[in-house]
Amino acid sequence: MSLEEENRRLRAENAELRQQIVDLQEAVGQLEGELSDAREVIEKAKKKLPSWVKPNKPKREGPKEPRRKREASANKARRREAPTRIVKHKLERCPDCSYPLFREKLAHVHQVVDIPPPVAVDVTEHQAIAGWCPHCQRWHAPRLELGQEVLGQGRLGIRVTSLVAYLRTGLRLPFGQIQDLLQALYQLHVGLGELVEMLHRVRKAGQGEVDALREAARASFVVHMDETGWREDGRNGFAWTVSVPGVQAIRSFTRENGRNHLIVKGLVGGSFKGVLCSDFLASYNTYAGPHQRCWAHLLRALHELKEDHPEDRDVQTWASAVRELYDEGQSMAKATSPPSGTQRLACYEGLVRRAVELGQRYALSRKHPCQALAKRLLRHQDELFPFVLYEQVSADNNLAERSLRPLVIARKISGGTRSPAGTDTRMALASLFGTWTARGLNPYTECLALLRQSSLP
Repeated sequence: MSLEEENRRLRAENAELRQQIVDLQEAVGQLEGELSDAREVIEKAKKKLPSWVKPNKPKREGPKEPRRKREASANKARRREAPTRIVKHKLERCPDCSYPLFREKLAHVHQVVDIPPPVAVDVTEHQAIAGWCPHCQRWHAPRLELGQEVLGQGRLGIRVTSLVAYLRTGLRLPFGQIQDLLQALYQLHVGLGELVEMLHRVRKAGQGEVDALREAARASFVVHMDETGWREDGRNGFAWTVSVPGVQAIRSFTRENGRNHLIVKGLVGGSFKGVLCSDFLASYNTYAGPHQRCWAHLLRALHELKEDHPEDRDVQTWASAVRELYDEGQSMAKATSPPSGTQRLACYEGLVRRAVELGQRYALSRKHPCQALAKRLLRHQDELFPFVLYEQVSADNNLAERSLRPLVIARKISGGTRSPAGTDTRMALASLFGTWTARGLNPYTECLALLRQSSLP
């Protein structure tokens, strides 16, 4: 091959490679454009993540903060229980020289906490022996008084009944697992229908206590209310809670078909004159007494507003100003030195006045992003800061939401109830066990005491 032919071939190959480079550059440009579009979609999706998704924490910048010291209450030895049995371990001779040891002192103690091995259930057969009366010509048998041992004509004692109620309501175990536990630990076989009937009997025995809790809640100074979905025999409904904070805490539950203002009026009753804490559901608007709306819902709405309009300076400024009202109110309510009534009233009036000003700024601005929340500030201006006036009032409705959480978990496990009787039993037992737990009491022993008391003549 001559040099001219070789040169022509190389030039043709060079031109072909240049064209390939141009094609690849165009393809790279197109892919970069698609990648940029995909990144925008991902960023928009991140801004609208569901409320249950927690974002990753950003990495800390700068030097690491020094580790905080533990509190003095945490610097304690291992917890020691009251011993039920003491075993002494003693050396008779010196392990080095085998010389007999004299005198004694306690060197150290090691406790082993364990449970006794499970035993079979205690079956007591009560036999009624009849006697013949020659005068009456009849057999007479004694009437068994077993109210302290069993509810009604059932065969399972009140200790088993209390345990089943605690496992079902307090620990939210399905009936199948309760059957397995009784069989594994106590060799006791209980049918499904018998378990259900046991819970109905506990509800009947504690109905008086449930009614007393509802009346006590209506006489309280502060009441938290909330609702969640609850299906009964495939029909949608709502489980309502009336919760009272404090040492004498109350957790009262009931199931209703709807969530209108008549239900709210029926639950709190006409005698309630205290502070009602709730969210912004319109059904609560009929209550004429002092009302505290949940700031957690309002702050969540402000956060979503700021995320939806990150470039709007007016929206960012307005939302931050509303948040400042909440922060100032909390600073007053949680001050180290308790403020006086005059100071609380002055702070309350100032916060209400500023909330009205913020609401009036955009309440009439149609299609403005802040209009809906601005109207909410004006509509509930007297219901946003009672937590500043009253020390016992919280700024949020988390108490009611936490009270409903066990029922929500039970609903997700079982899907609801199948009959009105099952719903009444579920709500009554939730009221009893929720109240005992909130008061720091042992639910099992409290249920046992309730059953014993209900069996008294």
